[in-house]
Amino acid sequence: MAETGTKPRTKTVLKPARPPLHKVILVNDDFTPRDFVVRLLKAEFRVPEAQANVIMLTAHTKGACVVAVFTKEVAEEKATRATEAARNKGYPLLFTTEPEE
Repeated sequence: MAETGTKPRTKTVLKPARPPLHKVILVNDDFTPRDFVVRLLKAEFRVPEAQANVIMLTAHTKGACVVAVFTKEVAEEKATRATEAARNKGYPLLFTTEPEE
């Protein structure tokens, strides 16, 4: 048999694209007690107390602070749950999300 001169094809394995990430942002207000914000950050976002204090103080002085970065669905769920927890206690605390650049 004669060789045709063609090389065997190599398989291309495509990696699934990583899902886009979203930031959860704590928006400061002048009404929610600082200790409640710290407790909420520890409970919902599982951050240590020292980090929760830094996040709370950064939001307080700069107006907002990134809490954590997750996939879009997780970020939106955590932001919603944290905001609802504050509302249930009568506080106007707000968590939002936005795409990470």
